[in-house]
Amino acid sequence: MKPMTAIHLVTVAALAILSLAAARPARAEQGAVNPPELDMPDATHGKIGITHKSLLKSDVPGNSGQEVIVWDTEYAPRAINPRHYHPAAITFYVVSGTGIWQEDGKAPLTLKAGDSLFVPAGTTHAHWNPSYTESLRFLEFIAGARDKVRPEPQPHSN
Repeated sequence: MKPMTAIHLVTVAALAILSLAAARPARAEQGAVNPPELDMPDATHGKIGITHKSLLKSDVPGNSGQEVIVWDTEYAPRAINPRHYHPAAITFYVVSGTGIWQEDGKAPLTLKAGDSLFVPAGTTHAHWNPSYTESLRFLEFIAGARDKVRPEPQPHSN
């Protein structure tokens, strides 16, 4: 093989490899644009990508030992709060984005901006942001016995 032909062949092969490598991320991103609606993120990493801003923490007047807490909570894309329960009742109100809430033994619920959900005390549930690009923001209203309003983790179900 002549040196010029070998150089030409290597150049064409290098360009083909580079174009294939450049095409792979575009295909992966395209698949991420339209994920299945209920696709649950990997829960084994815990609560990564979740931020809470305290809006209110107050004793309930006239009701000794009771308190109310309001959180402004944001989930980054694909963030998940794995199975847990609250010893107190909790109400969620979605401010922006779309989220999935699933109580044990029930079908997942999709909630969008303006939707709310009441979860009775002791109900084991998980919630997550199914989006690959958009954040989910919601308010959490929790009322109950002081020191009994924070969530308790639950093991994965079999």
